[in-house]
Amino acid sequence: MTEKKASTKKEIISWVFAIVFGIVVAFVCREYIFSPVVVKGASMVPTYENKDVIIVSKISKINRFDHVVFKAPYEDEYYIKRVIGLPGDTVEMKDDVLIVNGEEYEEPYVNREAADPLQNRITENFTLQEIIGEDKVPEGFIFVLGDNRLKSADSRHYGLISMEAILGESKLRVFPFQSIKLFW
Repeated sequence: MTEKKASTKKEIISWVFAIVFGIVVAFVCREYIFSPVVVKGASMVPTYENKDVIIVSKISKINRFDHVVFKAPYEDEYYIKRVIGLPGDTVEMKDDVLIVNGEEYEEPYVNREAADPLQNRITENFTLQEIIGEDKVPEGFIFVLGDNRLKSADSRHYGLISMEAILGESKLRVFPFQSIKLFW
């Protein structure tokens, strides 16, 4: 074999190795570390708009008020919602005020522009007992709500979300480009 053919063969093998290595690294990252997701619908307006593209961390610890992506309970799709109740928490809504473990929380992220002018509220009163028949969020589950409460199907409608159904936490909006934002 001539020196030129040997050099060309080494170059081709080098490129094939680099491409295969890159594909393996991309697969491992997407499968176990992060994944892109396209937001569908208006349930998280104003935080996310329909067709926003986000990056979801699959290795994040889930905390209250995080935005999580999870396997929808009754559809072959993924939903994004805000974590309101963690295992052991009590959750209730009274006169449009969120109360978790007896503490009232302001919700500046909620879409209040959509409030019903007759009721002047965006979230109906509820307790966990009324929704799931228990006083506290059980171990292995979370309670989620959308930021656009009047247009969100969430734990008020389909109950708790299993921790096993969670794909991960939204960390970064990458599209549209003028709305790129890092979420901490």
